[in-house]
Amino acid sequence: MTDELTTLATLYYVDGLTQEELSKRFGVSRATIGRLLKRAQEEGIVEIRVRQSPKVADELERALISRFGVMRALLTPDHTDPEKQRGMLASLVAGFLDKNLQDGMIVAVGMGRNINAVSDHAISTVARDCSFVCAIGGSSQGGEAMNPDHICRRLAAQFGGESETLYAPALVGDRATVEQLVKNGTVRQTLDKARRADLALVGVGDMSADSNMVRMGWFTPSELAEAKRIGTVGDLMGYDFLDIHGRTAATPIQGRVVGLSVADLRRIPNVIAMASEPSKVTAILGALRTGAINTLATSVSNATTLLQMDEAISLGRQPAD
Repeated sequence: MTDELTTLATLYYVDGLTQEELSKRFGVSRATIGRLLKRAQEEGIVEIRVRQSPKVADELERALISRFGVMRALLTPDHTDPEKQRGMLASLVAGFLDKNLQDGMIVAVGMGRNINAVSDHAISTVARDCSFVCAIGGSSQGGEAMNPDHICRRLAAQFGGESETLYAPALVGDRATVEQLVKNGTVRQTLDKARRADLALVGVGDMSADSNMVRMGWFTPSELAEAKRIGTVGDLMGYDFLDIHGRTAATPIQGRVVGLSVADLRRIPNVIAMASEPSKVTAILGALRTGAINTLATSVSNATTLLQMDEAISLGRQPAD
């Protein structure tokens, strides 16, 4: 049945046949054709992508490039449903990867719900020989979205190539343990490969009590509250905490995760930073100011707020929370 659905979807979405024409060709009612096309969407055979109008997206992209020095911006329309918003952004990033991945490329992969969603929406038009490498250690908590190994494996399965696991825990008790782990030959080898990546796919995190770090039990709400008190606005790639000016935040929760640093990301030619949630605008601003982001993937409303917030700060006004 899958082959028939694929044929039907191709005739409708690619070749442009109408439902009436398909009804006559296959000898079934138009209602049946409609149900089959819907089923093709539900089974992932068809994926419909809605893009922001080119004029609005182009204007915002030019403003973001001028203001923050990024190479490009991938902007999705706004949606009131957070999961659908995340899915729309992930679909856009998946399409960008499909157009830009080439044989021999190394892709460093972070973690988080936005990054995981890309692997859900990845559809490749051609098999490639790429290497997807975990850029942060693993965690048994938080489900698949917080397991970079899972994400790497799925990306490799969709786009072609292989995945490489970072055999280390994501979070440890102190910086001394991190220093010991990164000296391990296996861990060092994988991190070195991630540092040589042509492209990195990373997330931006906020400091809310509902953040992944709190839900996984990495840090307590009180630890994040204290970090916020001294000016921490978010993190880049899951753990590198920043203030609104893009500087490393001087907080005790810094430096306890095994993975690439902001300094490492600056050496990667194309770092794609994803954040679909409006609650992350301040964190995105801090991340952009690190100079490590080359491609920003977010919503139109987030992009607009970012520009307004940056202008307000540059004029000496206090940004709204």
